[in-house]
Amino acid sequence: MTPNDPTLHEVTAGPSATPAPGRTAAPDAPSAPPPVTRFLLRVAPWLAAIGRFVRHQVRFTLMLVGAGWGTLRESLRPNAWRRPVIFEFRSCLRQVIAGGLISTVVTATLAGLMVVSQAAYWLGFAGMAQMTGSILVSVLVREITPILMGIILLGRSGMLSLTQIGLMVLNGQVRTMQARGLDPFLTLVMPRAFAFMVGGFSLGIIFAVVSLLMGFFVAHATGAINSSVWTFFFNVLAAMTTWDYLIIPLKFLLVGFFVGLGACISGLTVSNNDTIATLMPRGFARGIMLIMVVNILFMLDF
Repeated sequence: MTPNDPTLHEVTAGPSATPAPGRTAAPDAPSAPPPVTRFLLRVAPWLAAIGRFVRHQVRFTLMLVGAGWGTLRESLRPNAWRRPVIFEFRSCLRQVIAGGLISTVVTATLAGLMVVSQAAYWLGFAGMAQMTGSILVSVLVREITPILMGIILLGRSGMLSLTQIGLMVLNGQVRTMQARGLDPFLTLVMPRAFAFMVGGFSLGIIFAVVSLLMGFFVAHATGAINSSVWTFFFNVLAAMTTWDYLIIPLKFLLVGFFVGLGACISGLTVSNNDTIATLMPRGFARGIMLIMVVNILFMLDF
């Protein structure tokens, strides 16, 4: 072995020697992750599950807010109201008012028989007949009428729009509209939302008038009210404040708008796994929730 022998250099070089050609150094052992990283890796699946649940719950609310703002913004554009949109608006408005008129009259008659006649009887029995107008405005016109009108609107017309749009999505008709250059939001959602809004206002006014009128007839026949019908309606109108003339019509408009918008959005967001049996209960539950939320918000603010 000579001093220039490469084997001698490998032996005497020690741990810091450079590995011979054709050989690789052994990799270092992986260091353990810090405690914070290990904790995050453990809770990551739980956080993901919570996030999916929260996102699923607020998805419809966020879509409703965005669709409502988009409907109002697009309605201000003159070119948005084209002939197919106007035709859809008129057709839906005709169906909303004509389809819900009989149900509104019947329900208003029953509400008038129960609320107006009973309120007039018991207030007269307690010697507070002068409070009949204010009680009827507060209970019947402001609170009961928007809720019952919204339920009628949802059951008679909202479920119909939900089913129609849902079947159009499942059958591919919405994709066909998009292929022809028609925006489903402008063609289906916007005109129906405004048709429900106008229909909600009309049916709400009819409900309030019919319920008060039928209640007066029953109370007058039983002797609970001795004044004329004109005096009765004058007392009811005199009991209304300045805010009532704004809040009550606004309630009718907003209840109808959100019932129609919620039905359309629920129909457009169906999946391939949805059927009529799963679509209609979900849409009805959402509609009831929207009706109650609108009334609660007005009750808290005013």
